[in-house]
Amino acid sequence: MARYSPEHKEATRRRMIETAGRRFKSDGIDGSGIATLVADAGLTNGAFYGHFASKDDLVASVVTQQLADQVAVVNDLPAGLASVESYLREYLSPAHRDDLAGGCPSAALLDEIGRCDLTVREAYTEGAHSMIEAIARHLDDGDAQRTRERAIGLFTLLVGSIQAARAVTDPELSEQILAAAYVNAVTLATAGQPPHPTRQETP
Repeated sequence: MARYSPEHKEATRRRMIETAGRRFKSDGIDGSGIATLVADAGLTNGAFYGHFASKDDLVASVVTQQLADQVAVVNDLPAGLASVESYLREYLSPAHRDDLAGGCPSAALLDEIGRCDLTVREAYTEGAHSMIEAIARHLDDGDAQRTRERAIGLFTLLVGSIQAARAVTDPELSEQILAAAYVNAVTLATAGQPPHPTRQETP
């Protein structure tokens, strides 16, 4: 019987986490059985238990990876307000609203994570801390407490707005939610920023 290399095993685990993340976000955690999850990754039930102790173990791994990927995107944004505004516009877009499987893990899974076991909730808590810190680095106005409060406000505004825009059946209201959220998000992001310096006339 062939033995797989550590690299092959890690690649298989990563594939399982990636495909499960898309399935969880599109169908929900409770709506995704192990048989479906392993089929998505091209594995068998037996192979699943070679990588994860339980479905909860997989969920915690997915939450950790999904948030880490999102944090990496925010950390890689160029410094400056223009990149933040661009990120906000993309996050609060109809395209993101309509892309459950490829979108934000918090917006898709938060209600279910709150009912998951402690391991999953701790994985989310750690990821949320990292996400808030990543946002705060772009909002830093010299006041650490105020910057963190703004980062938390922006994080929760973004997540809740996408959830609401997805939940309503009125397309016009959904668009209005996204548009209003963008205006409020930019206000939060720019609060406390110094005004642009005025040009001094040369004598």
